[in-house]
Amino acid sequence: MRSALVATATALVLAACTGAEPGVRTGSSPSAAPSAAPTVATRTPAPTRTPAPAPAAAPDPHSLPALFDEDVVGGELERVRDLGGTDAYSRHEVTYRSGDLRISGQLLVPTGDGPHPAVVLNHGYIDPAVYVNGQGMPREQDYLAREGFAVLHVDYRGHASSDDTDDLDLELRLGYARDTIAAVKTLRTLDEVDPERIGMLGRSMGGGVTMNALVADPDIVEAAVIHSSVSSRFVDNFRRWTEPGRPEEAAAFEERFGTIKESPEFWRGLSPRTYFDRVDASLLMVHGALDESCPVGWARGTANALEAAGTDAELVVYDTEGHTFAGQWQDKMKRTVDFLRAELDA
Repeated sequence: MRSALVATATALVLAACTGAEPGVRTGSSPSAAPSAAPTVATRTPAPTRTPAPAPAAAPDPHSLPALFDEDVVGGELERVRDLGGTDAYSRHEVTYRSGDLRISGQLLVPTGDGPHPAVVLNHGYIDPAVYVNGQGMPREQDYLAREGFAVLHVDYRGHASSDDTDDLDLELRLGYARDTIAAVKTLRTLDEVDPERIGMLGRSMGGGVTMNALVADPDIVEAAVIHSSVSSRFVDNFRRWTEPGRPEEAAAFEERFGTIKESPEFWRGLSPRTYFDRVDASLLMVHGALDESCPVGWARGTANALEAAGTDAELVVYDTEGHTFAGQWQDKMKRTVDFLRAELDA
């Protein structure tokens, strides 16, 4: 197993403001004639000092605010292997830069003249131990490429051929948000892609990754879609999967960072809902009312919070669909493409 990330707290200390020292003025200049009576020195009032601001603590490195001012670096895309494709598009296994890491993925580029609009795909949870390159959203890849979108499917750090990561990233997924932000920046460097027309699509866990990216970097895309997403509250996801599925890891996590009652601000700092006022992208949410994995109540809670924050967001609920959209998947994808074309002018 990968070693746990050792957190180091840092503090940002702001220097105190300084004012000018009070001066002394005399009633005569050095060249003036001596006076019979000495002039009386008068002291000017000391200027009012502005209180020094209180030292501002740096954000917890294990939080979304730690990403707010981070300049995530992307680019350096390498086509590793030709995967064939169809008459409608080419497909390559690729790697690209995400900060100091190399992230793998798959790139699909439509045939015909570009530059093309593009979409970054953020897949749902698959155990990294069994995950393979490009896994998780094959139908979405094919559909979007046939509709004329270049597609970059992100493997995330610690998956497939991506550089390794630590166990904490499997829980926090903040590194995954970095990887998808870097993917957008990488697409902007490609001749086949229109850098002004890039969107994002995340499914299940990838919906949470997408929401994290939108609050971390509000300018990263103009439009995003999330399908059957996890909750926008970190604690909901922790209780739904970590506590029952990995109780020892859950106990160790709470021992390290505190429970929700002991450390509410820490848990809020991992929830994109806390920072929905930062979202600038137009957002479409699609969810099944019968979703057995991610309850539709989570989607409604997210939609209400986005509305309260004044964002441009819409929730569409399919009454007869579950998590995988077995019956109305085509309709869901048509709605997705129509939304992306309208918002990206594609």
